[in-house]
Parts: sequence; C-alpha cells; structure tokens
Amino acid sequence: MKTDMQLQRDVIEELAWQPNVRETEIGVAARNGVVTLSGFVDSYAQKYAAVKSAEHVHGVRAVADDLTVRLPKSFMRSDTDIAHAAVSALKWDVEVPDTRIQVLVDDGWVSLDGAVDWQFQRAAAEKAVRYLTGVKGVINRISVQQPKISAYEVNQRIEEALKRSAAIEADRISVEARNGKVTLRGTVRSWAEREDAERAAWAAPGVSEVDDEIAVAF
Repeated sequence: MKTDMQLQRDVIEELAWQPNVRETEIGVAARNGVVTLSGFVDSYAQKYAAVKSAEHVHGVRAVADDLTVRLPKSFMRSDTDIAHAAVSALKWDVEVPDTRIQVLVDDGWVSLDGAVDWQFQRAAAEKAVRYLTGVKGVINRISVQQPKISAYEVNQRIEEALKRSAAIEADRISVEARNGKVTLRGTVRSWAEREDAERAAWAAPGVSEVDDEIAVAF
C-alpha cells in the first residue's frame, strides 16, 4: 500500500512523462487512494489525457477531476464553428452512425444526443469531438439500444469474455444482468483492469447499461 505522498509523487511523475499532458499548471493531491487534480489546462483533450494518466497509476482507487479548461485566445472558436466541426468529425468517423446523433454546442461545451446500437459507437462519437479546437467539455447523452436477449445468455457471454482476458482475474468479479442492465461487482488490482471488465460487459449483445461497482483493491 502506497502512502499518500508516494501516490502523489507517482501521479506527478506520470503526468510529466506523458507527452500529451502539460503538467506545469496541474496540482495533484492524494488521500487514501483518491487523487484530486486541480488547476488549469488549455484544452478538453488535455483535461481528458490528464485524468486518464492519473487513473492508470498503480495505487489509484479513484480520481476527482477539478481541472478547468482555460482556452488560449488562439484556441477560441464560436459555438457555430465548433458545431460545424463536430458534425463533420462525426460524419467522417467510420464507427459513428452520424445520422442518428444530434449535436448541441453551448459556450464551448458539446452535447451529444441520440441512440446507437453499440457502446463502441457511443464512445467513438465522444472521441470524434473531444479533440476539436475550442471544445471545453463533452456531455455524452447518447443511449445504447440493442435487441433484448435473455439475462442468462448475457451473463454467460460476459463471464466467458472475462475468463478469456489475460489481464482480468475473472473469479473476483460477479456479473448480474437484468432487462439489458448489467451490474459488475467485486475487486480488481488496478483501474485499468476495472476498465477492461467494463468494456467486456459492454461488448455483450443486448446490453444497454452497465453499472460498474467494482472496487480497486491492493
């Protein structure tokens, strides 16, 4: 178990190590495995990268994101320009069913609405607009709507996927499926392992919602 000071140091070093994160204006605090990031970044892409970098440090149980996007003048765009860029980005992404997604931009914040068949399409839509110049944040309200299959079959497929994964100790995770909603419980050794388990659940047909209650324990 790392001390708070060790964990803080490791997160700071990880942020400095990542070439896509400018860590000079990011403050890091750690307490009982919870890391808080504060300060200013110059794009939403920077904010996202900083949070993901912190999540993947060994010993981190959760990340509190208090970062604020403060755009340099050269990065500023009107909401109209951002909306046009977002629509084009969605249209050019082969994984995004762009005709089923609506875009709203308000003060640099991009909201995505609509319905898709798979979680990877929902994630791809968010990724397509995340790195656009002028974006301060993304609100993803896209829902996943798949044909219903039996809860037993959903359970079986997810459990089999977890067992196939070399990175996951499947016997430490329980799966409960009901009416398209999957609940994951148990413990894993890292945040990355937790994300792998959640991705495995989303990949099963018939899943429209995943409640990830897995704890990170060391």
